[in-house]
Amino acid sequence: MFDPDPPFRPVRRRQGYLPLEDLGLVGDGAATALVGLDGSIPWMCLPHFDSDPLFCSLLDHARGGHFTVSPPDLREARQRYEPDTGVLVTEMRCPDGLVRLTDALALRDGADLTDDAPAGSAQLVRSAEVVEGETHVRVDVEPRGGAQVRGLFSGLEVRPSRHPHMRLHLRSNRPLPALHSTHHLRKGERLDLVLSWGRFHRHHRFDPEAILRSTAYAWRRWMRHFTYAGPQEPLVRRAAVTLKLCDDWSNGSLVAAPTSSLPAPVGGVRNWDYRYAWIRDAAFAVFALRRIGFVNEADAFLGWVLDAFEYSRRPRIMYDVRGSLVPEEVEDGELEGYRRSSPVRWGNGASDQRQHDVYGEILDCADQWQRAGGEIQPALWVSLAGLADAADQAWRQPDQGIWEIRDEGRVFTYSAGLCQVALDRAATLSERLRVPGTTKEWRASAEYLRRLVLEESWDEEAKTLSAHLDGGGVLDASLLALPLRRVVPFDHPRMVATTEAVATRLGAGDGLLYRYLHDDSPDGLPGSEAAFVLCSFWLVDNLVGQGRIDEAHELYASLCARASPLGLMSEQIDPASGAFMGNFPQAFSHVGIIGSGVNLARATAAAGAGAGHGSVDEVGVRT
Repeated sequence: MFDPDPPFRPVRRRQGYLPLEDLGLVGDGAATALVGLDGSIPWMCLPHFDSDPLFCSLLDHARGGHFTVSPPDLREARQRYEPDTGVLVTEMRCPDGLVRLTDALALRDGADLTDDAPAGSAQLVRSAEVVEGETHVRVDVEPRGGAQVRGLFSGLEVRPSRHPHMRLHLRSNRPLPALHSTHHLRKGERLDLVLSWGRFHRHHRFDPEAILRSTAYAWRRWMRHFTYAGPQEPLVRRAAVTLKLCDDWSNGSLVAAPTSSLPAPVGGVRNWDYRYAWIRDAAFAVFALRRIGFVNEADAFLGWVLDAFEYSRRPRIMYDVRGSLVPEEVEDGELEGYRRSSPVRWGNGASDQRQHDVYGEILDCADQWQRAGGEIQPALWVSLAGLADAADQAWRQPDQGIWEIRDEGRVFTYSAGLCQVALDRAATLSERLRVPGTTKEWRASAEYLRRLVLEESWDEEAKTLSAHLDGGGVLDASLLALPLRRVVPFDHPRMVATTEAVATRLGAGDGLLYRYLHDDSPDGLPGSEAAFVLCSFWLVDNLVGQGRIDEAHELYASLCARASPLGLMSEQIDPASGAFMGNFPQAFSHVGIIGSGVNLARATAAAGAGAGHGSVDEVGVRT
């Protein structure tokens, strides 16, 4: 559970690895790092989200490399963020004292995080202070694969073996004889470390305290735009910062997660690289960000989607953060994987999959972009109109679906529903902008697909819509997203029945949901998986839309209680243990925290004003 002032807890490891719940995230809009409860940095990719990791003990505790600042004989620790910032504080207690470690990826002095521009200064700041007693503090810097080190009057020059063109500089307020050193500190004394890359900083004034202050100020100035007032407000605030940490501030894109190959479940092979931007994330993320005051980020993501589509000249489900093609998927046999869950993968093999929901995602983004004042140039409109025409045919063909199965495709109901979204938004844009298009045909096809989803996928015996358009009663939690995309109404009797069926048959206990049951819906991969966090937030939204406000509040509170003490969420949760699984932190899960909170707040306010029925903002509707 999120706790801005958490108690100390033992530092625990399983098979040499910290639980994901014991990791915090720092970032600067270009790169991120995970900081452990033990003072380690087991994951950091430089200079970009999707670069080869510099520190990678998250995926191999013995050979992956890390950057650790810690006292000896560490007994217990706790972590918290400086309020409304990406500055992380880790307090570590040992028999001789208490060490407070402050971490941040530094931001430029005066940085404005609402600008579509780089704000980072290419520096990692680690500042340790003894606040009780006196103790030694150990520093270990081990890039993956080793490094060549040269002493300079201002610190150490580090050339990582796996990054031959990267030159790092490690500076400190204390002598650094090598990448491994021990420092004795008394109460009130500090050990400051700054690791820099890119443009060299070794001749700059060394003032880590000033860097941390200006970094925290830039974050807090950005958070002044936060406008949410509703349930779980402290956690929603933290979710906004987490989404910003997953955002590429120069390009406007959003990575699904800043990590790769964290397994779901542990010991399985469902280990994927999530350090890329999925088109489908855009509509949901824009919905969430816009409704809590972050209009610039929402517009930047929409613009990035349209730019990436124009550049590639064909709809793709994902791109790298710069809008280019995602690298081919490869396996890294040198790393054992988190808790020995192999293989470790770089790149993503799903990038070329056929997923028909992408037609609706792109046209929905175009609709939101234009509603927000963006311009649709004639050449872009021609491409968008062609996309609508393609969607009118594509829904009939099998695809791999929203869950990116690695098996033969099916005609998924959600994919057909998003083709309906494509046709509906194209018709709306054509009417609003008075631009050429087969508007009447698009509108007629959209209505036909809406009826088809409700009629053809309905299974009378199971009393539910089905995962596949030809019916059969097999369930898929993505059906819960159909009302969010305005394909069917929340309160349609068949949608109400489907909500009940999903909650019952896909329920994993205590409000958690599986995406689908693997025995019913084979996906081409061995093993099973844990509960998918976002699906439960979709259930909250459906309860709100059906006027079941008390049930929605109860479920939302239980889901939010599953956040880590830092307010972070993973992709999946083990229903039996509550442990986090999958890539971490997962942007989609934090989108759920924000979006469902907004819906609950509005519905509660409407009920208090006597409106009676629940109120949900569907994705793609600008209010």
